[in-house]
This record gives sequence, C-alpha cells and structure tokens, in this order.
Amino acid sequence: MAAKPHPLYLSSKWQVPLKKMTRTHLICSPICASQSMDDKDKVFKQLGMFALRRKIEDAVVRGEMLAPTVLQLEEEMRVCRKEKMRDYNLWDDPLKSDDMLAELADRAKIVDTLKDLAYKIEEAKLIKELAETDSVNYRLFKQAYNASVDISKFLDRYEMSKLLNGPYDMHGASVVIKAGDEGICTEVWVERLLNMYIKWAEKQGQKGRVLEKCSSNSGGIKSVTIEFEFKYAYGFLIGERGIHRMISSLDESSCPEDSLAAVDVVPLFLEMVSDLPLDDKDLVISSMSSENNVGSTVPVVHIQHAPTGICVQSSGERSKFANKMKALYRLKAKLLVVMLEQGTSNLSSINRDEIIDLWKQDTRRYMLQPYKLVEDQKTGVQLPDLNSVLNGNINLLVAAHVSLRHAREKV
Repeated sequence: MAAKPHPLYLSSKWQVPLKKMTRTHLICSPICASQSMDDKDKVFKQLGMFALRRKIEDAVVRGEMLAPTVLQLEEEMRVCRKEKMRDYNLWDDPLKSDDMLAELADRAKIVDTLKDLAYKIEEAKLIKELAETDSVNYRLFKQAYNASVDISKFLDRYEMSKLLNGPYDMHGASVVIKAGDEGICTEVWVERLLNMYIKWAEKQGQKGRVLEKCSSNSGGIKSVTIEFEFKYAYGFLIGERGIHRMISSLDESSCPEDSLAAVDVVPLFLEMVSDLPLDDKDLVISSMSSENNVGSTVPVVHIQHAPTGICVQSSGERSKFANKMKALYRLKAKLLVVMLEQGTSNLSSINRDEIIDLWKQDTRRYMLQPYKLVEDQKTGVQLPDLNSVLNGNINLLVAAHVSLRHAREKV
C-alpha cells in the first residue's frame, strides 16, 4: 500500500488564517439590540469595506511587483520569436510555420493583456483613493475590488500556466464522471460533481459543455461527459483523475454509506491530434440505440482496444459515423496518455498490467459528518468549507496538484 502523502503546505496566499478570538473581538463583535438598523448597516458596511480594502491592497501590491517583470519577459520572448521567423522560410514546413505563427499570436495576446493589467492596477488604486474620501462609499470600493479580482485571476492563471509544461497540458480537457454503483445517492453525487466542474469553469471565465449524459430512471446521473475547450484545461484538471468519495458520516454506529464516483480526464486537442495509427484488427466496435433525456433515440458507439483493454464510447453526436469518429478520437487521446505515463513512444510496448485503474486511485474525500471537510488524498491538502468546494472553488486543490507535479518533475 502506498504511503499517504504528507500535507502540501501552500504559500500564505492560499492558506486560511485561523485566528484566536481576543478580548477586543469580544468587546467589538456584538451589536447591541438597542442599536438602530441604520447603525447596524453602517457597522456591517465598515467591516465589509475594511475587508475589501485589504484585498484590493494585496492585489495591487502583487500586480505592481509581478506585472512589469512579466511584461518585459513576454515582450522579449515575442521579439525573439519575431526575429526567428524572419530567418525561417515559412514555405519549407507549413505545419511548423502554423505552430510558430500561433505561438507568436499567443505571445502578442499575453502582452496586450499585461498592458491592460497595468491600467487595471492604476484603476484599482485610483478608485480606492476616491472611495477613501467617503468613509461609507461601499459602491466605489466594490468597483475597485472588481478590478483587483481581475488582476489576481490573471496572475494566478499566468503563474500556473508556467508550471504546466507537460506534452498535453496546454490542451482542452474531456472529463468523464461515472457512478460507482447503482442507487440514487451515488447518482446524485455524480450530479454534484458535474455542477462543481461547470461552476469552476465559469469562475475562470470559461464554459464547460455537457456532451453526453446517461440518466437513470430515478432521475440521477449514471455517467456524464463534459468538454472544456480552453487552453490548459487538461493541465489544470489532470489531478482530478480517480475516485471522489462522499462520506456521509464517520460514526460506525450509524452505518455510513459512501457515495463513489470515478473521474477520468483525457486531452481534448484544440488543434490536430497526433497521428496515432490504430490497427482495425485491434478494435472491437459495437453500436446500439439509446434514449436520451428528451426522449429521442440516439446512436451509441462503443470501442474497445483489445491489446490494452481500454474502452471508450460516444453518444453525443447525431449519427453513428460521427459517434464512431468521436470515440476513435477519445481512444487515441487515452492511448497517448497511457504511453506518456509508461514512458513509451510505441503503441505495441504498452504494458496492459501497468495501466492505471481509476477505481483503485483515491483522489479526494468529501465529508459531511461529524464535520464538513474536503481532503485531497494526493496532496494532503485539507479544506474546511465543503459547500464552497462543491460550488466550484477548487483552485486551491488544482494549484496544489500542479505544484506537486512540478516538484516531482524537477527531481
């Protein structure tokens, strides 16, 4: 049995401060019943503005420290690539030329965003100064706070993207969630995980597309496939692979029942997928018809790769042919990941016995009773706010896994 990982201690920006209540807190915290509602509102607004002011200041300081350096670095890299393209004959290798042009466009986009970021930093500082001239101008503080949130979000994504340097990290992601067994509790748990990932994408300013959903007669979800068509989605979400376990209670006398769901993540190639030749003799293809959520009949194509035992299916397209092509696309993506994990570039060299079984890989535990807690099994990170995590706030967990992967790759 593998040793349980030690908790991964994150930087202070990720930690949740646990402060002891002091005598000052005891004196200042209560609001007397004799106070008017206006007085209460004023107190709450002052407390809210104090918290907003601290968050704005933190974001501005961080932006002023990082943005100029990052902008200079990206400008230098963009100029370097421009010079490289001048010395290269674009007609010699059209595919490589396309990659170079796409990379140059990405660099230009990052440079433009960083320049906008500098304006946002100044905007946040200016609005904050204006707001401080009026001690109860909560609206202005909110406006400055919104600008500071944009600053923090971009810097978070930029810092994480620099740690994601795997072969497929920059691509989109296809996420498949499957119920561990039959039963409405497990099927509802799949739906909760689906909503968690959809909301996570929305908080990044992106969208997740539910491509396929297999519902049960009881109204739950047996399995669902989501596609995230934005850069670095795979690098962000690869740590989610494995078992996600909802624990209703730790009290043995109450006969706790765990709800299990397996999450699989494979690359969703935003550009052309690597040409991985598959022998038709190795493929076992079957098809059937199934009824979708609106009562229409849809074709389902199932493909098994006999040498490895890897299975995929597709039912989100309208025709049998389109589903077959989609399933083949997913099969190639899964095989490429397995080849990467086993360190081989030859399909025939895959060791079937060493393919990771998702149902034997614990990823995360979500505890309801006797206390709410989310515990990541891979990194050791624990978060006390279960509802916040299920509401899509998983960036702390994502960042912890990205940092852990980066640390292991450097060893």
